Amino acid sequence: MSASTPPSPVLEAPPAGARAEAPLVLDTAPPRTLGFRDQAAFWTNLGISLIGFQSAATVLVFNNKDLSLAASVTAIVVGTVIGALMLAVAAVIGTRAGAPAMAILRGLFGTRLSYLPTVLNIIQCVGWGVYELTVIAMGADALYSGIPHWVYVVAAGVLTTVMTIRPLGAISVLRRYVAIAVGVAMLFFTVELIRRGVPDPGHGNWTGFLPAIDSVIAVSISFVPLAADYTRHAKSGSSSFWGAFSGYSVSQVWCYIVGLLALVQVGGDPNKIFTTFMGITAGWVFFSVLVLREADQSFANVYSTAMSIHNLFPRVDRRYLTVGIGTLVTVLALGVTDFTGYENFLGLIGAVFVPLSAVLAVDFFFGAGRREGGWDMSEGAPTRWLTLLPWAVGFAVYELISPAALTGWGQWWPDFWAHAQNVTGIHPQVWTSASLFSFLVPALLTWALTPLLRKGH
Repeated sequence: MSASTPPSPVLEAPPAGARAEAPLVLDTAPPRTLGFRDQAAFWTNLGISLIGFQSAATVLVFNNKDLSLAASVTAIVVGTVIGALMLAVAAVIGTRAGAPAMAILRGLFGTRLSYLPTVLNIIQCVGWGVYELTVIAMGADALYSGIPHWVYVVAAGVLTTVMTIRPLGAISVLRRYVAIAVGVAMLFFTVELIRRGVPDPGHGNWTGFLPAIDSVIAVSISFVPLAADYTRHAKSGSSSFWGAFSGYSVSQVWCYIVGLLALVQVGGDPNKIFTTFMGITAGWVFFSVLVLREADQSFANVYSTAMSIHNLFPRVDRRYLTVGIGTLVTVLALGVTDFTGYENFLGLIGAVFVPLSAVLAVDFFFGAGRREGGWDMSEGAPTRWLTLLPWAVGFAVYELISPAALTGWGQWWPDFWAHAQNVTGIHPQVWTSASLFSFLVPALLTWALTPLLRKGH
């Protein structure tokens, strides 16, 4: 049995017709309605975000010293291409398996063991959802501060939740209308910011180039454990790959570069970046487009949280899940006022999901085809403990090269990894990249373990 025809948790036929929607429970086959244009538009929208503009600060500044614009732009392009390739591979796996992302991990770890990454992904998605509602409210505050902040948060939460009720319908709207409006707004800001002049605050400085790449990859990789939730509805694997890769890579590069152009106007201060957009004549019109469409980011995180929970509770109606999750994320966002610790959050996401994507890709494409039972996503899929090894090794590699400074956790986490660095002799160097090494090492280890993994270990 090949990896393209896996046994899966689906039992019933999908609904027919143009108005077909995503299944309400896990044991229903997904309708295959998304073509290349649908997916390209969807990932294009997800690649452009208000958080992305602010995230450009993690590329521009390293250890309180500005990189050159050439180094920053190169890091953006390289990091985005690498991250988009990981995303595209995950998209193809979703199309072939026809199941949500966390349910696919049953074939990698076994059903019960897949609950571990599922819980981690739920935490990630909820965290991202809170960030997104917060940044929507911040953007709305920049447009008009006469309304209380909490009103914007609640309004964004309601819009997000409504979109999750009919997710395929929301994706259709994004393709037909939103992508064009966003493209016009981005073009306007690009031209206007370039006209203002582009100073180079770190002329000639490339120190911190690889950490900058890591920060860009971390943003891309956050979508990898969500990709299959949407590409399981794709018509073909090729449309999934090229839709995700082309849509996401072009838009994220564009988003980060616009963010850089805005940042250099305000001395690299991400807290003033919205002021830059609003300071442009008629900028508020186009900025309002970007604020409104930011809801597609929170939509993706709330919906994918529900899809992750489906791996734990496969027969609960997804509509009940998304309403509950949307309410939870909204309540949590009411207590957030800034992005302190955001960069550390990105680093921890990378440490968890970069190596996981490597193990999944290698085992799916090179191991499942010759494994007895193929890619088993049934509720009784046996536990495969050995797959934890390359994932754990990859996580350790990432943390040894770039340990996350977890705000509020005390000093024990950085102290532990500092001690581990001394014991192993592994210390960050100018040529080390946490994302690249934590992908390659578990990928090679999984490939080496393939003979054992084919036996179902």
